[in-house]
Amino acid sequence: MRLVTGNDLITGDVTWWAGREWSRHVAEAVDAGTDAEAIAQREEAALRVNAPYIVDAAPSPTGPTPLHIKDRIRATGPTVRPDLAVKPADASVGSYQI
Repeated sequence: MRLVTGNDLITGDVTWWAGREWSRHVAEAVDAGTDAEAIAQREEAALRVNAPYIVDAAPSPTGPTPLHIKDRIRATGPTVRPDLAVKPADASVGSYQI
Protein backbone atom coordinates (compact mmCIF):
# COMPACT_ATOMS: atom_id res chain seq x y z
CA MET A 1 0.00 0.00 0.00
CA ARG A 2 1.37 3.44 -0.97
CA LEU A 3 0.19 6.67 0.63
CA VAL A 4 0.93 10.24 -0.39
CA THR A 5 1.72 12.66 2.41
CA GLY A 6 2.90 16.24 2.65
CA ASN A 7 2.27 19.42 4.58
CA ASP A 8 -0.54 21.94 4.26
CA LEU A 9 0.76 25.17 2.74
CA ILE A 10 -1.14 27.45 5.13
CA THR A 11 -1.01 25.65 8.49
CA GLY A 12 1.97 23.34 8.02
CA ASP A 13 -0.17 20.44 9.24
CA VAL A 14 0.73 16.94 8.10
CA THR A 15 -1.74 15.89 5.42
CA TRP A 16 -2.62 12.60 3.73
CA TRP A 17 -4.13 12.06 0.28
CA ALA A 18 -7.72 10.90 0.81
CA GLY A 19 -8.70 10.28 -2.80
CA ARG A 20 -10.13 13.66 -3.85
CA GLU A 21 -8.70 15.95 -1.21
CA TRP A 22 -6.22 16.05 1.66
CA SER A 23 -6.97 14.99 5.23
CA ARG A 24 -5.17 15.57 8.52
CA HIS A 25 -6.11 12.01 9.52
CA VAL A 26 -4.07 9.06 8.26
CA ALA A 27 -7.12 6.83 8.80
CA GLU A 28 -8.73 8.62 5.83
CA ALA A 29 -5.72 8.11 3.54
CA VAL A 30 -6.22 5.94 0.47
CA ASP A 31 -3.86 3.64 -1.37
CA ALA A 32 -2.50 5.72 -4.25
CA GLY A 33 -0.88 2.66 -5.84
CA THR A 34 0.89 3.27 -9.13
CA ASP A 35 -0.60 6.78 -9.36
CA ALA A 36 1.23 7.99 -6.23
CA GLU A 37 4.00 9.89 -8.04
CA ALA A 38 1.55 11.55 -10.44
CA ILE A 39 -0.72 12.59 -7.56
CA ALA A 40 2.21 14.06 -5.61
CA GLN A 41 3.46 16.02 -8.64
CA ARG A 42 -0.01 17.27 -9.59
CA GLU A 43 -0.92 18.38 -6.06
CA GLU A 44 2.40 20.12 -5.48
CA ALA A 45 2.15 21.93 -8.83
CA ALA A 46 -1.39 23.06 -7.92
CA LEU A 47 0.00 24.47 -4.64
CA ARG A 48 -2.30 22.34 -2.49
CA VAL A 49 0.50 20.64 -0.55
CA ASN A 50 4.16 21.23 0.22
CA ALA A 51 6.88 18.61 -0.33
CA PRO A 52 4.66 15.58 -0.96
CA TYR A 53 6.24 12.15 -0.89
CA ILE A 54 5.27 8.49 -1.03
CA VAL A 55 4.95 6.38 2.13
CA ASP A 56 4.76 2.61 2.31
CA ALA A 57 1.98 1.48 4.62
CA ALA A 58 0.12 -1.60 5.77
CA PRO A 59 -3.65 -1.85 6.02
CA SER A 60 -5.12 -2.22 9.50
CA PRO A 61 -8.63 -2.26 10.99
CA THR A 62 -8.28 1.43 11.93
CA GLY A 63 -6.86 2.54 8.58
CA PRO A 64 -3.44 2.51 6.98
CA THR A 65 -0.38 2.31 9.23
CA PRO A 66 2.84 3.82 7.85
CA LEU A 67 5.69 1.31 7.96
CA HIS A 68 8.49 3.73 8.83
CA ILE A 69 8.66 5.15 12.38
CA LYS A 70 9.15 8.71 11.08
CA ASP A 71 5.85 8.57 9.22
CA ARG A 72 4.03 6.92 12.14
CA ILE A 73 5.15 9.86 14.30
CA ARG A 74 4.02 12.33 11.63
CA ALA A 75 0.64 10.58 11.54
CA THR A 76 0.05 10.71 15.28
CA GLY A 77 1.57 14.05 16.17
CA PRO A 78 4.44 15.24 18.35
CA THR A 79 6.11 12.80 20.70
CA VAL A 80 6.73 15.35 23.44
CA ARG A 81 4.02 15.76 26.07
CA PRO A 82 3.32 19.48 26.67
CA ASP A 83 2.86 18.87 30.40
CA LEU A 84 6.52 17.74 30.62
CA ALA A 85 7.93 20.76 28.80
CA VAL A 86 10.18 23.11 30.76
CA LYS A 87 8.39 26.39 31.46
CA PRO A 88 10.42 29.63 31.19
CA ALA A 89 9.32 30.65 34.70
CA ASP A 90 10.57 27.39 36.25
CA ALA A 91 13.19 28.50 38.80
CA SER A 92 14.47 24.93 39.24
CA VAL A 93 15.93 24.98 35.73
CA GLY A 94 19.54 26.15 35.67
CA SER A 95 21.18 28.00 32.83
CA TYR A 96 23.54 26.33 30.42
CA GLN A 97 26.99 27.68 29.66
CA ILE A 98 28.45 27.15 26.21
